[in-house]
Amino acid sequence: MEKTESTKIRICPRCGKSYYGAPALSRVDNESLICPDCGTREALDSIGVKLSEQEKILDTIHRSMRGERL
Repeated sequence: MEKTESTKIRICPRCGKSYYGAPALSRVDNESLICPDCGTREALDSIGVKLSEQEKILDTIHRSMRGERL
C-alpha cells in the first residue's frame, strides 16, 4: 500500500521529533517545514504567549484531537 501525504512520517528539523500529517511553514525563515506543534509554538510565541501557557494550549489541542479519533 502506498503512503499518502497525510500518513507520511517526517522528522521536524526544529524539535527532532517524528510527526505525520501536514507540516507547518516556519515563521523563522519562511522556508522550513516543521511539525504542527512547533508551528503552533512559533505562532503563539509571535504574539507573546509564555512558554508555560504554550504547553497548556498544546496539551488542550492534543486532548481534543484524541477525542475526535475515538
